[in-house]
Amino acid sequence: MHGTEAPSSWIQRWSHLLTPGCTALDIACGGGRHMQWLSSKGHAVLGLDRSAEALALAQAFGQTLQADIENGPWPLAGQTFGAVVVTNYLWRALWPQITACVAPGGVLLYETFAQGNETVGKPSRPDFLLRTGELLQVCAEAGLRVVAYEDGFLSAPDRFVQRIAAVRPSAAQNADRWPLA
Repeated sequence: MHGTEAPSSWIQRWSHLLTPGCTALDIACGGGRHMQWLSSKGHAVLGLDRSAEALALAQAFGQTLQADIENGPWPLAGQTFGAVVVTNYLWRALWPQITACVAPGGVLLYETFAQGNETVGKPSRPDFLLRTGELLQVCAEAGLRVVAYEDGFLSAPDRFVQRIAAVRPSAAQNADRWPLA
């Protein structure tokens, strides 16, 4: 089942940016692999998915919410989180809602398939593949500061991905500086 494999190395690598003990939202969480990772680091986690079967596994790692966010209303209007995690999921119409969930001082960790993936496997439809620089553009439009970004080919399994770690500066933070270590 999706979401039961090991946590993404990208999420592991950049999760140190999260404020200790912050709340985290895992969108399209599947079986909860990132919920498990984040809860093991002391974060309260909410997993959002449309699959009741997946959420039955994910609930072991935090709270869960079942919602079809592609065909129904956004269930978290007005709520913000210290971290928003999205992997292997793309629904462009939700960019404003997803980025609005990142609280001041919060972090967006996003990783999904990119153009080029159609040459090595699925997904292959353009609707499910990020265009070159798309995550950079989304973050710029949302007022998020990019800390790390990659766009390219990964192997084992072969795939093209785009991934980003971005923060929403708070009034107490200098928007021009963010610790990378």
